[in-house]
Amino acid sequence: MQKQSRTYIIAEMACSHEGEQTLAQKIINVAAAAGADAVQFQIWQAKDMVVPDHPDLALLQRIELGREQWAELAALVRSDYPQMEIIACVSERGIVDFCESIKVDAYKLHSSDLSNPYLIKHVAATGKRIDLSVGASTLEEIQTALQWIRETSVSEIWMMYGYQNFPTPTDAIHLDYMMQLRDLFQVPIGYQDHTGGEMDGAFWLPAAAVGMGVDILEKHITHDRSQKGVDFQAALNPDEFSRFVAMVREIEAARGSAVPRSFSAEEMKYRQYSKKSLVAARDLSAGTLIRETDIVFTRATELGLPPDRADRLIDKVARRDISAFDLLSEDDVQ
Repeated sequence: MQKQSRTYIIAEMACSHEGEQTLAQKIINVAAAAGADAVQFQIWQAKDMVVPDHPDLALLQRIELGREQWAELAALVRSDYPQMEIIACVSERGIVDFCESIKVDAYKLHSSDLSNPYLIKHVAATGKRIDLSVGASTLEEIQTALQWIRETSVSEIWMMYGYQNFPTPTDAIHLDYMMQLRDLFQVPIGYQDHTGGEMDGAFWLPAAAVGMGVDILEKHITHDRSQKGVDFQAALNPDEFSRFVAMVREIEAARGSAVPRSFSAEEMKYRQYSKKSLVAARDLSAGTLIRETDIVFTRATELGLPPDRADRLIDKVARRDISAFDLLSEDDVQ
């Protein structure tokens, strides 16, 4: 499995729009301006999410966006930000069919649906990439979900790992386990960061994940965390999200390439300045038998023979008079 050359950054809107289309538009705008590779829509209907007497029903009804609104938001992305993909987090087959009508680019399957073959196979049948969330799931559940996808289609699969608590305490994350999942299942791995948005770890934990080799980062974004609306705990404000994307790209630039390469002009200048050369430790007359004590290894104004070539001078006779601290060469001895 080859590492992706660029970290794919997902702006997870979740329900930060609070049921207001204008707030969703604002979040899309700032995600695109920051340089996110994708914006993630959570598309659902309250009636499909919980039973009628569920305590969350009223909240879900309040923050629900209708299909026409989602279609308009998708059209906004397509017209104004064609470089940014749309990922739909879905939990019901009818929503998948709707998402196909607005031509989303990929699907996210929540870990709560990892044991739901009806939904998983319906999503796989679209042939589009599937971001498979595996938080709080057993290895057997993950393996079975992968099997259902592969039995249905050749959809690309990305595995998304995150601790499902908002905000997540640092010692609960287990980044090493995330990388074990990548090696075990041989699919690209993504880190879903749920660190408190106001904490330093909201930046350096994803940075650590990039350093460990994750392919994807999913980060929550909100319009204004200080209002403490829906899904605010782990979300970054617009300016913070821009800094977050810039940080990831800077890490990628520093990571560079693993293959050997030619020295840059700056590196050649550094070698010229810093590498040690063989110079005379004292004045040496022509005919002098050169000993090890007649040579020092130090920086000179020019780059000469390196220390590992000293054996070509030691116990040889000087051909010429050599002044102290002159560079020594093989032509100086016989």
